[in-house]
Amino acid sequence: MPSGARMPHQGAPMGPPGSPYMGSPAVRPGLAPAGMEPARKRAAPPPGQSQAQSQGQPVPTAPARSRSAKRRKMADKILPQRIRELVPESQAYMDLLAFERKLDQTIMRKRVDIQEALKRPMKQKRKLRLYISNTFNPAKPDAEDSDGSIASWELRVEGKLLDDPSKQKRKFSSFFKSLVIELDKDLYGPDNHLVEWHRTPTTQETDGFQVKRPGDLSVRCTLLLMLDYQPPQFKLDPRLARLLGLHTQSRSAIVQALWQYVKTNRLQDSHDKEYINGDKYFQQIFDCPRLKFSEIPQRLTALLLPPDPIVINHVISVDPSDQKKTACYDIDVEVEEPLKGQMSSFLLSTANQQEISALDSKIHETIESINQLKIQRDFMLSFSRDPKGYIQDLLRSQSRDLKVMTDVAGNPEEERRAEFYHQPWSQEAVSRYFYCKIQQRRQELEQSLVVRNT
Repeated sequence: MPSGARMPHQGAPMGPPGSPYMGSPAVRPGLAPAGMEPARKRAAPPPGQSQAQSQGQPVPTAPARSRSAKRRKMADKILPQRIRELVPESQAYMDLLAFERKLDQTIMRKRVDIQEALKRPMKQKRKLRLYISNTFNPAKPDAEDSDGSIASWELRVEGKLLDDPSKQKRKFSSFFKSLVIELDKDLYGPDNHLVEWHRTPTTQETDGFQVKRPGDLSVRCTLLLMLDYQPPQFKLDPRLARLLGLHTQSRSAIVQALWQYVKTNRLQDSHDKEYINGDKYFQQIFDCPRLKFSEIPQRLTALLLPPDPIVINHVISVDPSDQKKTACYDIDVEVEEPLKGQMSSFLLSTANQQEISALDSKIHETIESINQLKIQRDFMLSFSRDPKGYIQDLLRSQSRDLKVMTDVAGNPEEERRAEFYHQPWSQEAVSRYFYCKIQQRRQELEQSLVVRNT
């Protein structure tokens, strides 16, 4: 036998793959022992190198690995059919697994519905009760300071939500964008008859407003309150308001009402759906017989006006008998739906995730242990029924595994005999081998000459 010929490894212990009866697998001399993957009869890659790297394939990213791990875990929770046939009671576990899958789908669907609902503004109509009162301080001749010697009045504007179920109370000023109090111009002059408050990014919210002025006469005043709409609302042009039946609404609601009007009156062009053929009312408002629907938001800008403020006329009385009188007004305001906070907290809640993950891991370990016990049981049964046939099948299986582990190409049993190398193809193979070696050596010499000349 020529030197270096392969010899079959003798004396390797026998047993089922992965069982405690299995010894170390046979390997070629000079090669590091390679482990076997438990799920496949294939050599495991060396430490620090994945199977994809060893085969020259791109390594999957972290999200891809996590998705494959989830799929693998879901498949690992299913009991094999053979085990279910051996243990009929295991059908109860499969029923629970199907119920869990249905429950997970329902929860996921509800989470998607909640996410879609949170994208839309969730508002609720509430009553804001407005309290307007005033006090009068008559002049005191014997007062030491100048404030007490001059008669003055103080106006208070306060309010609160009626039947507010939320735990965190909103400040009164948070409902308004601006507040203007207009006093009698004849009494306070053109420069001192306006009291204005406007919201800014740095505004500190307050529970009410106070205005103090000198005077001993009753004063007529006008309060102009501009609500802070979220999202912003606009007053429609009178012609457009009559067409759509809206007075004040958000931009998206106005566009939606316009589209509903177009569909109801069949104004969309039958050949080019992008265009709208206006009727006489549509043409009067937009001043064109035909336009694209995508142009409507831009054309709406000229037809949208700031909403009308809430106007309240009040008399600041200095009569002592009217000091305890308070004027009350109810205003409709829009507040956030209380359910929105609960929906957001439900989406962000991770209270039970750790417990569920721990139980899932325990289920996976249990199923894996059952599968291992099933393998050992099959080995014992097969060995007890036909020891000789099972050992022969095991040896053939181990021989195939050995070929995969040692990367052996061809048939080692034929290659170890001299007759294998006296076949007609051997002469051509030797010629091809020497030709490749000569070409390789020639390239090395040419490269060395190029380097030396440079």
